Amino acid sequence: MPLFVVRHQHAAARCPARDPYLGAMLLNHLSRPNVRQHGVEIQGEAVVQGEHTFYLIVEASDEDGLRQFMQPFQMAGSLDIYPATTCARVVASGGCAEAMPVSELVPALDPEEACQQAIEAGLVVHRAHPLNCETSIPALVGGVVMPNARFYVRNHFQIPNLDVDTFRVTVGGLVERPLTLSLRDLHNMRSQALIVTLECAGNGRSLFQPPIEGEKWNLGAVSTAEWAGVPLAEVLDRAGVRTGAREVLFRGADGGTVDPRSGPIRFERSLPLDQARDPDLLLAYAMNGDRLPIEHGYPLRLVVPGWYAVASVKWLTEIELIDRPFAGHYQADKYLYEWERDNQVVREPVTLQRVRALITDPAPNQEARCGELAIRGVAWSGGAAIARVEVSVGGGSWQEARLVSERKRHSWQWWELITRVQEPGVVTLRARATDLAGRTQPEHAEWNRLGYGGNAIHEVPLRVT
Repeated sequence: MPLFVVRHQHAAARCPARDPYLGAMLLNHLSRPNVRQHGVEIQGEAVVQGEHTFYLIVEASDEDGLRQFMQPFQMAGSLDIYPATTCARVVASGGCAEAMPVSELVPALDPEEACQQAIEAGLVVHRAHPLNCETSIPALVGGVVMPNARFYVRNHFQIPNLDVDTFRVTVGGLVERPLTLSLRDLHNMRSQALIVTLECAGNGRSLFQPPIEGEKWNLGAVSTAEWAGVPLAEVLDRAGVRTGAREVLFRGADGGTVDPRSGPIRFERSLPLDQARDPDLLLAYAMNGDRLPIEHGYPLRLVVPGWYAVASVKWLTEIELIDRPFAGHYQADKYLYEWERDNQVVREPVTLQRVRALITDPAPNQEARCGELAIRGVAWSGGAAIARVEVSVGGGSWQEARLVSERKRHSWQWWELITRVQEPGVVTLRARATDLAGRTQPEHAEWNRLGYGGNAIHEVPLRVT
């Protein structure tokens, strides 16, 4: 329903609250059961102390009906009603006087609703439209998987709101038997579940110096979930891959205009055919035992373990086998490491997640007493399982932390170190991870123009008292 702000003001001599019976009558009039009978929902109320003015934030079907409901207050003084909106809606639309953006290709989730849900879940919002928000570092502490509502969100366009009854994913191009599959068809196929950590390639971009344009992710654009669905290889086998196919192109329903001169595009990414045949790649329709949430790709998404999450295309509607390297915007212009070396521009595609360890406890600038100190965190790598995590306290030697539970191939690894701090003051905790492929975090991530793959050793200041 439309939102309104109501302001009522009366003279001190006519204050209804001075008559306890009239005051009680007005309270009953504003009671939640009564207002619902009039098609009104009160979201908030406040009286300005000593000013004989009060405000209501209400939802109502129309302004005329709201005025009629507020008639008892108008009899005591002035009544002003203003059409209103929420802060989330204003930010999502780009200004107080701006219209809400409209999805160019498919029906989309209301940006205000998506943003408000993220805020209420405790996510750190970087952008309201398109919605981009990270998990706070303290929220990373805990179990094997991240609850769905607190899993970081990365979008390039508005969130498609697809009708599951009419939803289909097509498999075409260089195949023997083109397929058109409903969600029910996929549910009837062999299923598989995997615990997989997804990380945005720009995670940690805000730490690069000099600063880099793009989403200013801190370190929380990473989360882990149990994904369930159909192995991609099984769908490819049913379709029958023809000779000459080199890549598999995945096309999402989300899209919009990147360059006004070329019109709207869809979000598209490809994988080499050999990589797409990896038995761990999933067409996922479930997340942590529940239906895939809309902000994470409902009804269907691709999950590519080990790769940065840009490869895990959401709202998947088309799979196409092609005979050439794909050169779409999000493959040829974005998600590339780009450096200048020896006066030449060098470019490499973003693929595997780089090895990284985070300290989740203690928090930055937290106070701790001299004596025993527990340091805990999480580590992951796209190249291999974590081999070891080492921690340095106050510039001291590296101490090997204990890995919690068995090593995991595709998901993060919890670790902890119990050590001692003897002197008061500010000390720096540092953590670095090494994976079983021998990759170790660097002292400083190599700066690149688009700010991808930042995996420098994590540092946390601690106040020892």
